[in-house]
Amino acid sequence: MNESATPRPNPSNQPSGGWEPVVLWSRPEQERAGTPLLVLFHGYMANEADLMGLTDNLPPEFTVASVRAPHAAGPGFAWFPLRREEGYDVGKVVDAVGPVSDWLDSIRANHSSVSLLGFSMGMAVASTLLRHRPADITCVVGLSGYAVDAEDHDFFRDDELASARVPFFWGRDQDDDVITADMIEFTHAWLNNHTRLTKVLYTNMWHSISVQELAHVREFLNRTVLDTASGR
Repeated sequence: MNESATPRPNPSNQPSGGWEPVVLWSRPEQERAGTPLLVLFHGYMANEADLMGLTDNLPPEFTVASVRAPHAAGPGFAWFPLRREEGYDVGKVVDAVGPVSDWLDSIRANHSSVSLLGFSMGMAVASTLLRHRPADITCVVGLSGYAVDAEDHDFFRDDELASARVPFFWGRDQDDDVITADMIEFTHAWLNNHTRLTKVLYTNMWHSISVQELAHVREFLNRTVLDTASGR
């Protein structure tokens, strides 16, 4: 695995147009050309290595790139303030996702397709990136996470996404006590109205990822990306 794109100094610890994501890759640069790309977004207080252990359970055809969030938080990093924190607003979400979108522009031509996977807060990032550029994303996987209220911010192109109906896998446990009921309600309605949703509920998983769920994710990626690309 290779790490690239070292972030530029940012004394205020606030993301800006100048920060560049730190990215962990599943394969060296010379082996990535023409492969489908899967971009991973970790959850709150984790880091770019957190989700890389999933790669053994995903289709081997993919090049996987795991991105580090911009803000230091506890033992890891966060994409933006938690919704219950005083500093949260949708502009902070946009500040984090905008540079990831710019980074994606620098590498996407090297890949046959771009798909996204986010866990917890990372699902909010993945869904926001999808909402910003729906024409460029083949599918999205959201695990134990949520989508944010756009609050009429022009970064979100939800009307375009509703027309595109990009495939979206959403897996969660109804006993997950981290993502609140109102967040789940909003996310469920938003996904139904804007994506081609595959929703799967699991038991005894809580706020985590299970082996059964990963098997379903693998099937979803095979069907929506690899089978489609091969014409099967």
